[in-house]
Amino acid sequence: MVRLVPRTTKFFEMFSEMANNLTEGARLLKAILQDMKDVEARVEQLKTIEHRGDEMTHELLTKLNQTFITPFDREDIHKLTSSIDDVLDFVHAAGERLVMYKITDFTPSAPQLADVIVRQSEQLCQAVAHLEKKNNNVLQYCVEINRLENEADRISRAAIAQLFEIETNPITLIKKKELYEVLETATDKAEDAANVIESVVVKSA
Repeated sequence: MVRLVPRTTKFFEMFSEMANNLTEGARLLKAILQDMKDVEARVEQLKTIEHRGDEMTHELLTKLNQTFITPFDREDIHKLTSSIDDVLDFVHAAGERLVMYKITDFTPSAPQLADVIVRQSEQLCQAVAHLEKKNNNVLQYCVEINRLENEADRISRAAIAQLFEIETNPITLIKKKELYEVLETATDKAEDAANVIESVVVKSA
């Protein structure tokens, strides 16, 4: 028999687990881009983390469907879950591009973008950890995530502009440009998650 009113704190615990898993994946991607050794094996590790994230997402959405009373709007729970999952999907996609396109060299912009994703993920961990208590710091974490997304925009634009200046092989240009864009999109998705958290805080004020 389905419990209609399970312990609502479980959602906050699950969000924390998802954010921590995301941070683990982001840190691994950054490490790969900083030291391109054993890339295929380490991207496989990244794939395992991404699959674990998918399982967490499925578990949380299943619980949402089984729960009558939720700690905040069902739509916001769904959006936050999907947004965190999206960040990890693009983190994994960046790693896959390295293997699929056999990218072995790039400008420092790639690890810089990965570092932005790591810092955003760490801020997301803090935000969801304080969300249940409606701590005032939650909005500060969200503001920092948004600031980091702007930083990623600047890094990505400069990297792509430089790529068009120095890269003479059009195929290589396309591959590297896509890598930068995938990394930048991951930062966009982190901002989406922060925006959902901001909305939840405002609604519960």
